[in-house]
Amino acid sequence: MAERDWLDWDRDGQDWPYRDASTFVTVSGYRWHVQLLGPKTAPVFLLIHGTGAASFSWHNLIPLLMDQYQLVVLDLPCHGFTRPTASPDLSLEGMTTSIRGLLHHLGLRPTLLLGHSAGAVITVSLMNAARMEKQDGNHTHVFSVNGALKPIRGNRLLSPMAKALFANPLSASMFSLLAKTTPLGNNLLSATGSRIDPLGNALYQRLLSSSGHVRGALGMMASWDLSHLNAMLKRLAVPIDFYAAEDDPMVPASSSKKAAGYAPNSRLTLTSNGGHLVHESHPELVAEWIEAALQSRNTNGADAA
Repeated sequence: MAERDWLDWDRDGQDWPYRDASTFVTVSGYRWHVQLLGPKTAPVFLLIHGTGAASFSWHNLIPLLMDQYQLVVLDLPCHGFTRPTASPDLSLEGMTTSIRGLLHHLGLRPTLLLGHSAGAVITVSLMNAARMEKQDGNHTHVFSVNGALKPIRGNRLLSPMAKALFANPLSASMFSLLAKTTPLGNNLLSATGSRIDPLGNALYQRLLSSSGHVRGALGMMASWDLSHLNAMLKRLAVPIDFYAAEDDPMVPASSSKKAAGYAPNSRLTLTSNGGHLVHESHPELVAEWIEAALQSRNTNGADAA
């Protein structure tokens, strides 16, 4: 894709949350945009956003976590400011491999992983690939917020549709043009059922206006296969906590409920409102949930299934 198809850090990143914490790393087929925050001696906490979002999605949650953890916040491949340096593999396996390569390059091994929507699937895949259980006496723990943890009902329609759109570069350009000139972007944000702050709203609009980012999101949807996810959940050797908003119109809470039944060491917490972007609309509730889960584990010495 042409240079103009991607977001430009000097132009589009001037008001990016926690800009001073950003760095760019070229490894595993991408020039990654990564933010590193918090004490370097603290437990490493990896935050992974969902399809179509970027690292700023965590900007309201970061200040509630950064004093206690070393946060690693990235833009997924072909999302935000992370660009490919080679032909990208946007399948779940491809993303898992590339993120592991990035973490290895940074010399970081997270003991805590938090994923939103499709990002939650990536955290499970990372654990399945790494088989990490302990590091320096600390148990690894996975957190899923509104996880897209099962094939959606429309998968037979949406996957071929995404593949067709991804195959035509003009589709992403047309979508980004419509996002700039019509209410499309606002309508998509309204469909999440979440009320987010003006900065988050503006940054989502900016992402949607980038044809490179839109093509990355389409490629992710076109390439993913979740047929092995239930087996991965059953093999998960680390505790996982699920947090789901019952008013999420995009990913039903039943997705987390079903996934919790497969994972052997899981807990499920439901909240009545917040929508799909609950970590943006109600970050304090998500932070309290994380701390309660870790406190319960440390107090009990084991996690209840």
